[in-house]
Amino acid sequence: MILKSKLVFAALVAALSVGAAHAQQPIVIKFSHVVAEDTPKGKGALKFKELCETRTKGRVKVEVYPNSQLFKDGEEMQMLQLGNVQMLAPSVSKFGPLGAREFEVFDLPYIFDDAKDLHNVTQGKIGQQLFKKLDSKGIIGLAYWDNGFKQMSSNKPLRTPADFRGQKLRIQSSKVLDGSMRALGATPQVMAFSEVYQALQTGVVDGNENTPSNIYTQKMHEVQKYLTMSNHGVVEYAVIVNKKFWEGLPADVRGILEGAMKEATAFTNDIAQKQNDEAMEKMKASGKIQVITLTADEKKAWKKAMLKVHRDNEATIGKEMIQEIYKETGFDPNSL
Repeated sequence: MILKSKLVFAALVAALSVGAAHAQQPIVIKFSHVVAEDTPKGKGALKFKELCETRTKGRVKVEVYPNSQLFKDGEEMQMLQLGNVQMLAPSVSKFGPLGAREFEVFDLPYIFDDAKDLHNVTQGKIGQQLFKKLDSKGIIGLAYWDNGFKQMSSNKPLRTPADFRGQKLRIQSSKVLDGSMRALGATPQVMAFSEVYQALQTGVVDGNENTPSNIYTQKMHEVQKYLTMSNHGVVEYAVIVNKKFWEGLPADVRGILEGAMKEATAFTNDIAQKQNDEAMEKMKASGKIQVITLTADEKKAWKKAMLKVHRDNEATIGKEMIQEIYKETGFDPNSL
């Protein structure tokens, strides 16, 4: 009888130990993105990881996967919806294929003059209205992260729209970006970010549009002769999370993560311009690429050529959405 009692007690202790160990297993968040760790987004993801793990005292573990380590560029959205990855920070252009075409307003050329214009949208009511479009897709939008304004690289100098004729230029998958390149006279080539360097190196494409930090960290400046400072568009990311996973978190944990995301967002957006400025200086110092600065008249010619892209996409993005952005930023199409 005593032996039986001891066995029952031992089994109970073992069961409780297993239960306690299970209860102490951390909540794992797989956070995947496509760029290098030393870009604004890469550093922002690591800052979020640091804040989450410190503030939850290990209850949450954030596994960051840069450079498309976890999934190929283009596969992550489906993996997020399936729950195979919990968090992503894709370009907002990626939401168009999901049916949230309003996000492609960020791709319209020259719709933002500077970071202040951009933040009036992302940090205001329009940004939140856009995030609501993702709810029905099983996705929650947490924050907008800046990467900066895009410049144009090529193996020939690009100063006027006429210079784009015959050029094959890499773009992300976006009807708006496709139209922008065609408006300038170039042929757009949709390609995953991870494939761009090799495509530039081998001449599959002649050039591409991106921010200085992305161009530098991917060493694209080593296989391109010219970089035109056009500031014709923005690369804006949205940090998103699987809705079922996020809403299933304990309320106290979710509150801590929301605070960490707010701080990581401020950190990322604060360093974005600095990172781009530093990347520009490093590229200039390398002597491997020549930087072209457009005159006021040359830039106006780009704007005028690309304005038709705004009109051409009113039906898909929504004329009302475009007009809301105009009102927020002070963009006046009639000035061109």
